[in-house]
Amino acid sequence: MNQQAFREYLLKNNSKEERVSTFIDRLLELQEFLKKEGSDIDSIPEGKIIEYTESLVNKNEDTILNLLRAIINYANFLKKYDYIIEVIDIVEGYNAMDNLYTRIAEHFDEKIRDEIFKDLTIPVLGVHPDEKPEFTKKIMRRMEERIGEEKTVEILSPCLHGRPLEPIKKDREDFLRIGDIDEFLKIKKQEFVERLEKHAEEGTLEYAQYVNDEVVNYVKNSRTITPGIRKENKIIVTKIPYQMERFLNTEDERMKRYYSCYCAWVRGAIKKGDEKEISSNFCNCSAGFFKQYWDIVFDQPVKVEPIETPLTGALECKFTVNIPEEYQKI
Repeated sequence: MNQQAFREYLLKNNSKEERVSTFIDRLLELQEFLKKEGSDIDSIPEGKIIEYTESLVNKNEDTILNLLRAIINYANFLKKYDYIIEVIDIVEGYNAMDNLYTRIAEHFDEKIRDEIFKDLTIPVLGVHPDEKPEFTKKIMRRMEERIGEEKTVEILSPCLHGRPLEPIKKDREDFLRIGDIDEFLKIKKQEFVERLEKHAEEGTLEYAQYVNDEVVNYVKNSRTITPGIRKENKIIVTKIPYQMERFLNTEDERMKRYYSCYCAWVRGAIKKGDEKEISSNFCNCSAGFFKQYWDIVFDQPVKVEPIETPLTGALECKFTVNIPEEYQKI
């Protein structure tokens, strides 16, 4: 690792000296681990980052977070985006169950929360993502038994993890300026396609995946992939698969569903083949991802529901967004 060059890169990108030193310390520790494994930080084999974080799970969460942030910065420095894909696998929705723990107490009380979480340990940041669905099976079963399906959906539907809100506020302004839902959806789809085309041209990532022409064409040809299409008084929207290149290049239907699903609290069960043990109501959390968007665009709470997801046996996640009455005619 070229420490000096990386230090200069971080400082140039407005990192404070204390953070620079922390990042380098974490990466040097990773380097020592990799040396023992016969590899190097400048060419980390797939799976080794997860293997290393699993060895750190008994340490302070901030230590692991700083490590993962350091790896993302180093990946951008080296332009080795495979590292980022693996880091996203580790951190995707990592605090979702902690948020659920808090939310149940807020909606009900600590007694009900403690009953639901009794003798259960939330998987900590750093564990292999495929281990998380076992917890989801148990917590969903207990929630539905204790508070019922309707209340379970109510708690999950705001989404258990957030998303950046500033870009959505711009879309709200665009929506008001355009004044037509169908035209708005058309323009936002074109913007998304152009963003993917730029990723394909530059070799950069769209969240947790590389983009090529095949991916771009798939999105172009899917009418419902983000932001969706209007059908009467609803918007039908499909999520772009989590890792579409792998999704497109496998014939195995189970693995297609695995590569399509974003949720670390579900994906491993799909690969293992026991996803039916997880209540499909859990996908209301993913519906909440779109709810966050349309709540801002429409400037009011909207109802968003799953139609089908990889958890229910479909290849992709599809949702329905109810258009508020005052916007149904525009």
